[in-house]
Amino acid sequence: MAIRILGIDPGSRRTGLGVISVERGSLKHVQHLVVETFDENFPARLKDIFDGVTQVIADYKPDEVAVETVFLSKNPQSALKLGQARGAAICACVNALLPVSEYAPRHIKNAVVGSGGADKSQVQYMVGILLNIKSQMKADAADALAVAVAHAHQREAAGRLGLPSKLFR
Repeated sequence: MAIRILGIDPGSRRTGLGVISVERGSLKHVQHLVVETFDENFPARLKDIFDGVTQVIADYKPDEVAVETVFLSKNPQSALKLGQARGAAICACVNALLPVSEYAPRHIKNAVVGSGGADKSQVQYMVGILLNIKSQMKADAADALAVAVAHAHQREAAGRLGLPSKLFR
């Protein structure tokens, strides 16, 4: 039976969303998009993220969600805003009663490219190869798909070892 995974690459201005389907280890691209927020009022931007994730959940009905964790930033204000954007996205998922897993950027890059130090262009390229996407993707959407792919790999490895997949509710 196929499961759908929603990958989220959170950002306070652009949040990437990517949905994949996984059946017997085979990955299939379902959809990818970017929720862009333009309002200067930060709480309104958080609402846009929440509403965008809620809409994607309603439209594509994922079974599980994977979110990229916050990386350390030299700018504390940026890190705080990113954390709040993650919170808005995660709240939309939890509100829909979906299990959420979190992955560090290095883990995601390693799962998709084979190197935790890969750059954005390498991630975009490998996501295109893995999911057979011929068209150019925005970096945020490619990153979201990469999060979903990393989660699919984690699920498969856990299943082979008889371990629970990395799910947090």
